[in-house]
Amino acid sequence: MPNKKKDHREEAVLLLKEDAKRILQLIKVQMDNLTLPKCPAYEEVLDTQMYGLSREIHFATKLGLIEQEEGKKLLVALEKELSTLHDMSMNK
Repeated sequence: MPNKKKDHREEAVLLLKEDAKRILQLIKVQMDNLTLPKCPAYEEVLDTQMYGLSREIHFATKLGLIEQEEGKKLLVALEKELSTLHDMSMNK
């Protein structure tokens, strides 16, 4: 049984990381093609996506699939990447 739990844990972490990567890609496309970072539509998409990911992480934590600290690290890493992306777009 411990191996099964480990497999589920690894799968949960992988899925959460894929969702974080998808959010980053979505924001990149939006910044490149559609809206500016100060646009309410941009902020709405970003807020909605980040909230959704935070709820996924919360759910995985409650199931014991990831540690709370690991979830926080994933969100912080994504926020840093998004901040860097935002800064780069503002300096164009």
